Amino acid sequence: MLFIIVVVSLAGPWLYPTDPFEMVWSPFSPPGTKGFLLGTDYLGRDLLAQIIHGGRATLAVGCAAALLSVFIGITFGALSGFYRGWIEETLMRITEFFQVLPTLLFSMVLVALFGASLAMITFAIGIVSWTGVARITRAEFLKIRELEYVTAARSSGASNTNLIFRVILPNSLPPIVVQAALLIGFAILFEAGLSFLGLSDANVMSWGAIMGNNRPYILLHGFTIMYPGLAIFLTVLSISLIGDGLNDALNPKLRMR
Repeated sequence: MLFIIVVVSLAGPWLYPTDPFEMVWSPFSPPGTKGFLLGTDYLGRDLLAQIIHGGRATLAVGCAAALLSVFIGITFGALSGFYRGWIEETLMRITEFFQVLPTLLFSMVLVALFGASLAMITFAIGIVSWTGVARITRAEFLKIRELEYVTAARSSGASNTNLIFRVILPNSLPPIVVQAALLIGFAILFEAGLSFLGLSDANVMSWGAIMGNNRPYILLHGFTIMYPGLAIFLTVLSISLIGDGLNDALNPKLRMR
């Protein structure tokens, strides 16, 4: 399912070259009118073209925000799990501060202050969703750093950098990979939420932006919300199923069963 969504999002603009911003027919034309399979939105733009073209921006935001979250989370989690003392205390207090922040409100403030560009939306999502990765990474580091092969590497003269990035981190990756996969779905939903509230880049078409643009007409013309919402639902569902599959494949306890 995810493979089909990605292929359509990437190759769709060449297979269906209609401009998603072009007004092609009367507003709110029902699905099937004049060959428009999913109908038109409040400005008379082709909904199918918007969904096909908007998939690239939505998936790009999801992947980029997840990568940013994983990078910050691994950095904080690895350092706080490997070092003790003031480094651990400082990093964990920062993590707890971001964990108790109202994520949607904080991201809305960032986007409202610095502009609703695609890059700022991605940054706002990534900066509020890394705490789970940090805690998972820290837990793995606390468990692995005391194992015999780490002690042997330390006794052989390995530096702290080598211990962190070449010995402990590679063995901590399975739960981090699962969390990263789930973060992509979370970021897609988060972007849709921000766009639904009107905090989206007007120059970029995304599934969340389609829903946000047609939000005032949801009761009278629900199909303009239903189709992009269905695209988001199927994408997040497929990513969640992949995350569950990765968890089953990478969890040694489940493999033993």
